[in-house]
Amino acid sequence: MARMGGQRRLKALAAPRFWPILRKEYKWTVKPRPGPHSAELSLPLLLIVRNVLGYAKTAREARKLISEGHFKVDGRVRKDYKFPVGLMDIIEVVDTSERYRFVPYPVTFFKLHRIPDDEPNVKPVRINNKTTVRGGHIQLNLHDGRNILIRVKDPRKPVEDNYKTLGTLLITVPEQEIKDYIPLEEGVLAITFAGRNAGRVGIVKEIQHGWGRRRSTVTLQDRRGNLFQTSLDYILVIGRDRPLISLPEGAW
Repeated sequence: MARMGGQRRLKALAAPRFWPILRKEYKWTVKPRPGPHSAELSLPLLLIVRNVLGYAKTAREARKLISEGHFKVDGRVRKDYKFPVGLMDIIEVVDTSERYRFVPYPVTFFKLHRIPDDEPNVKPVRINNKTTVRGGHIQLNLHDGRNILIRVKDPRKPVEDNYKTLGTLLITVPEQEIKDYIPLEEGVLAITFAGRNAGRVGIVKEIQHGWGRRRSTVTLQDRRGNLFQTSLDYILVIGRDRPLISLPEGAW
């Protein structure tokens, strides 16, 4: 992964490999602003508007369209052209109501997948960790920077807390209403979003716990019966026997 320092601009050659930019033609590119996703696993909104969706030919045109409020991310208008769009985010073109999901995809690392019109605005989010806050309530800290508060009646017996770290919530955006929850366990369906197997989907066959997430491994089996392994820190549960969301053709 490319590392990005504290400079305001980013050299094109130092940008993540999956970014759709002309590295030899331009020396500099837009640097994503600190936000809900890491710079190495996200794409600035400007590059999505100009380079991926093709709504602008130049950076100036893209900045103008974004500042006018023509694009939403997870149901909210974003006017910052440096806003980082990442794993499972929903990009909506306000004028056409077209919606796309930022999903992991083999070889290209990430891809914008067109969301069917009949699919609701739902988003799978991973529970990265949990904390207990004032009053004994439980706060779920999710992979995209958002937090969801689970209120409990009795802190000594928090029966409302049925959520485990690394499990997945299916939430509506932008309301953040929980529609479903799937814990990380053997037999569930998961997608890999980093590493050499990024974009591969498979059934979790075995979880081997090591010293921390990065040293823990998960063995998955794809629909063709092939086994592959990845870091526990690189997977997102997306369903039980089938995906909770639509995926690019051939993904599963």
